[in-house]
Amino acid sequence: MTPLKLEVNHMKQRIIGIAGGIATGKTTVSDYLHRTYGLPILDADLYSRQALSGDRLSKISDRYGQVIFDEQGKLDRRKLGNIVFANVSDRHWLEELIHPYVRECLTSEANRLAPSTVVMVIPLLFEAKMQDLVTETWMIACDPQQQLQRLINRNHLSQSEALQRINSQINQTEKLELADVAIINSDHTEELFFQVDKALFNSPLGMFFANF
Repeated sequence: MTPLKLEVNHMKQRIIGIAGGIATGKTTVSDYLHRTYGLPILDADLYSRQALSGDRLSKISDRYGQVIFDEQGKLDRRKLGNIVFANVSDRHWLEELIHPYVRECLTSEANRLAPSTVVMVIPLLFEAKMQDLVTETWMIACDPQQQLQRLINRNHLSQSEALQRINSQINQTEKLELADVAIINSDHTEELFFQVDKALFNSPLGMFFANF
């Protein structure tokens, strides 16, 4: 498939916010947008991992003790995940600690790249109420059983661990209703990419891209 030609608009920065449940295909979509159209990708998960350091890590350690560290004294993200995904109050506490940092990173990077079009991959876009950071929201969804199996295989989780992570997020149906664009990720990559191309060029900003 030959990529469509991107044109230029210096009036408004287009910021595409990609949301979706864990293991639904957000990375597949963002990688395609970067590889095919050269769009810069801002990854909220990457900034979340960066946030688990310094003063924030000290606060996490004060709250949970050494149980969240491995034998080398490094943070074990799976152990921390098992704690916060099992308890709503713990999850909210951690999110309140790291989300301001993530928001700051996303905002500063988008400003640095302006007026270029950028893609923000924010799994908790709706949960964290970060819709104000983007000009449009894309929701990536897939069959729930497919999502569960992908997560188990990808993260080497038990079924109960995987379900805890999936159930910690707003369900797919509700987020699909909130999104500007719904993209369904089945096992057919060509169909997935066709939907992405359509979303990219059919929105009001679709034919107006800044230099990148």
